[in-house]
Amino acid sequence: MNTLLRKTLFLLLSTVFCLIPKAKSQVIGGQNVFSFLSLPQSARLTGLGGAQIAVRDDDPVFAINNPAALNPSMSGHMAFNHNFFLGGIQHGYVSCAQQLPKWGFTMHGSIQYLNYGEMKRADEYGEVQGTFKAGETAFTLGAARPLTDKLSLGLNARMAFSSLDTYKSSALLADVGLMYADSARNFTAGLVIRNAGTQLSTYDAIKEGLPFDIQLGVSKRLKHLPFRFSAIAHDLQQWDIRYKDPNLQGNEVLLFGDQQPTESKATAAIDNFFRHMIFNGEFLLGKNEGFRLRLGYNHQLKRELTVSNYRSLAGFSGGLGVKINRFRIDFGYGAYHLAGGVVHLGIGTNLRDFF
Repeated sequence: MNTLLRKTLFLLLSTVFCLIPKAKSQVIGGQNVFSFLSLPQSARLTGLGGAQIAVRDDDPVFAINNPAALNPSMSGHMAFNHNFFLGGIQHGYVSCAQQLPKWGFTMHGSIQYLNYGEMKRADEYGEVQGTFKAGETAFTLGAARPLTDKLSLGLNARMAFSSLDTYKSSALLADVGLMYADSARNFTAGLVIRNAGTQLSTYDAIKEGLPFDIQLGVSKRLKHLPFRFSAIAHDLQQWDIRYKDPNLQGNEVLLFGDQQPTESKATAAIDNFFRHMIFNGEFLLGKNEGFRLRLGYNHQLKRELTVSNYRSLAGFSGGLGVKINRFRIDFGYGAYHLAGGVVHLGIGTNLRDFF
């Protein structure tokens, strides 16, 4: 490893590990600010269950999940994605990547935004006194370079801003990722520390947690079938991520009046283990993978958003991508609840095809 590479590695790891202690105490379950950073940024990610850190191809959006995914094939690629989220909320993401051969880096820049729309302002008595707007935005700049012919290291630096009526907040965050890619065996593994950081300014003089997450993932493309299977483990910094709804404790009654049996420790441990997991698969069909079909399953979403005693597709997702001329168009759908799901659309192109 040459001197420049050693200095780069030391700088990247030092930057992130300085931020991690402020993020270790995070709690799962809606108690973080800037939670929009955990939403899937593209239609492809939505179709894959919400996360993918162990795939290296020409899609620049993968760099937001794992900066080590950045590679020369992404150079010149730009992607626009828009998510028609629940409740009329609008969520979007724009990204582009560029190789810097002189320095041996591949870099990317991106903007992620969430627009909550117009809301009613009311006093403590419920009297409407007008309206206000709310939104959040994050700017990310990242880079990666190979450490060996199979291993690469990447870093994202991110500034996030939030405006909720008269309340404002900002945060500095970073991601650091490693990726091992064995093209001969069609096997890839990724490890990433996401959203380590701190609030720079707060809503009400109280610092709150950020959506810190440690993820580990693997993917394998089958030898005789154009299909890639992946498994992603998330929230590895905290073992118990189950949510026990107090409204359901001891109230579930089976047919003929029998009481719901008490859950065993083994069953609870297995359920908790799979809540850490996201499974997805992608069919890569046609010349230059011109048509892609995706499926995903997020067990945590399934368990937390399923309505008791009702069956639903919560936690399941799917999508497709098709290349038309110089453009790749993606569609993703994620089932969140009986009340509905989210539709995600994306379009990407290689700017070098136009010049």
